Amino acid sequence: MKKLFLIVLLLWMGGCSKVPITGRNQITLVSNSEILALSQQNYKEVLKESKLSNDADKVAQLRKIGNKISAAVEEYLKSKGKGEILQGYKWEFNLIESEQQNAWAMPGGKVAFYTGILPVCKNEDGIAVVMSHEIAHAIAQHGNERMSQQMVAQGLGTALDVALANQSSQTRSAAMAAFGAGAQVGVLLPYSRKQESEADILGLYFMAMAGYNLDEAPEFWKRMAGSGGQAPPEILSTHPSNETRIKQMEENIPKAREYAKTH
Repeated sequence: MKKLFLIVLLLWMGGCSKVPITGRNQITLVSNSEILALSQQNYKEVLKESKLSNDADKVAQLRKIGNKISAAVEEYLKSKGKGEILQGYKWEFNLIESEQQNAWAMPGGKVAFYTGILPVCKNEDGIAVVMSHEIAHAIAQHGNERMSQQMVAQGLGTALDVALANQSSQTRSAAMAAFGAGAQVGVLLPYSRKQESEADILGLYFMAMAGYNLDEAPEFWKRMAGSGGQAPPEILSTHPSNETRIKQMEENIPKAREYAKTH
């Protein structure tokens, strides 16, 4: 047990990184090449098992917004000498036919929206709110962080390389849970509340970089709050409450505007 603890501790210390812009320390034990390969495989599986939208206009709009935001963020990171963060990223945006008010992202820029969330988005700026949030999850490496946390918690750090190399069904299931694509809980990707709040704030910055209306962010969450369904108490949820999100966004909009003006 002591030996296992020391190994996990060394893995933890060796796998620390910082989230871009926020500077938060995080644990990322899985190598970039491994996490991107696993993400690509899982993303293909989800798309294969899903019904993709054949509404050409909606798909084109979604991809236009995704490409605009991701390009703005890439330009910003390169201007700050941090372009290597996105090495190996291949952005992809797909629309899935489903009544779920949901969207999610996998590592490496693999994003999916469900058609059920589009009426809540209401307009292009509303779609940008959700899109920037999901792009923030990808850039902040929240999927890698969550998978790493699960492996440490389960004492599986020593088997990491073997598990990923074999691509077992257990590993794929763990990845799906970490990435959130297989979850039906809540709205958007069910990361921890800390990661969700971070993606909300980064998303505001990314919206500003791409020239979208930041005031639409709290308005989207007001519509989400009124769209039906009883949310669990915040302390029992992986997401902040709608009220918490709205408050945090309103507080951070002035800071986010600086990224449109001076960065």
